Amino acid sequence: MNKQDLIAKIVKDTGSTKAAAGKMVESMLDGIGKALKKGDTITFVGFGTFKTSIRKARVARNPRTGAPIKIGKRRVPRFSAGKALKDLVK
Repeated sequence: MNKQDLIAKIVKDTGSTKAAAGKMVESMLDGIGKALKKGDTITFVGFGTFKTSIRKARVARNPRTGAPIKIGKRRVPRFSAGKALKDLVK
């Protein structure tokens, strides 16, 4: 499922317009992105939790040359599925 499929599902389930559903999806994704950028945790009970974590600095290898490359520490998004989602997927 991609974003357009999700918008079509929202239109079908709610009877709203495609434009309104598109704005809803964009607003939700924008809200999640901004919250993660601030370092907040977003929890949807039963679905899962979005949060960020710090990935340590490390030395990697350039696949072409084999030369070592330093990769600095950075913050990355993480998702942890909730119990209801895990049970649904079983």
